[in-house]
Amino acid sequence: MTLPPSDRARTAILARIRDRQGRGAASRPSQAELEAIETYIGRHPAGPLPEVEDDVVGRFRARAESMQSTTDRVDALAGVPAAVAKYLKANGLPLAGCVWPRLAALDWAGAGLALEPRAAADRDAVGVTGVFAALAETGTLMLVSGPGTPATASLLPETHVAIVPAARIVKRMEEGWALARAELGELPRAVNFVSGPSRTADIDQTLVLGAHGPYRLHMVIVGDGT
Repeated sequence: MTLPPSDRARTAILARIRDRQGRGAASRPSQAELEAIETYIGRHPAGPLPEVEDDVVGRFRARAESMQSTTDRVDALAGVPAAVAKYLKANGLPLAGCVWPRLAALDWAGAGLALEPRAAADRDAVGVTGVFAALAETGTLMLVSGPGTPATASLLPETHVAIVPAARIVKRMEEGWALARAELGELPRAVNFVSGPSRTADIDQTLVLGAHGPYRLHMVIVGDGT
């Protein structure tokens, strides 16, 4: 299979770096290198961290809403499609778009939604995703890319709806990275942190939403975190 130019360039750059490091043509770290990395991380504890209250769900919602996100809460995953449909209808938004393939099994059609399990396309006004984790300290979503979790679903559509299991809300970014190291092993191609709708204040310090991505971010929190 012929690699696209961007991948060929990336491969060539990484090969030159490995050559300068005396690592030869190996494309992956050796077991010894991985163990050295783990040892380094283990003996460098985190520095001072800000206090975050134990009610991580409440803190997360408050911080998210302070950044122009909206939130809702349902008891179980089965209630998500109805909650998403309620939000879209209340705001006069399209009932069609894309959804993470990982969430394809939910009864979207039963809630009156036409969400296709795929990456986003130019025509999509709505993108529905899950999250890898959520950070209570800042009200931020942590998303990782992969075949079942395409990054474009949260970046291209004007409206991003995120499904946030309460059990995946952690206090700080440090805990989010710890989860990634523990659960993913090898980090994915992209890890995106989303704090509210896309925005800019470059012109006269006037806040404008939707500058480089979604105009709206709505979060449906699932469960109570226990």
